[in-house]
Amino acid sequence: MNRIRCINKQDRDNIYERITHIGGINSSWNNWKLTQKAAIQHIKTWKYNFYVEVNWVKTNVIIAKSRFWNEYLKTENDWDEPNNLLSLPECIS
Repeated sequence: MNRIRCINKQDRDNIYERITHIGGINSSWNNWKLTQKAAIQHIKTWKYNFYVEVNWVKTNVIIAKSRFWNEYLKTENDWDEPNNLLSLPECIS
């Protein structure tokens, strides 16, 4: 599983379109960064799973769909908005 430590987002009112990229550090201590679309594809094909960690509690990241069937990432414990992801710091690179 890959821990998401940062995100990039755009200034959009639509909560489902805000996140553009997710990023983290792999087991070799190298930075990684993926588009949200690529991350969704990796989850669908079982290539990678992602999680966030807040206060030492891991929460899985899942694919959700908006009422218009747009796919986006959110954490399992978020009911409507991907708050746990949106609260992460911006990825620098």
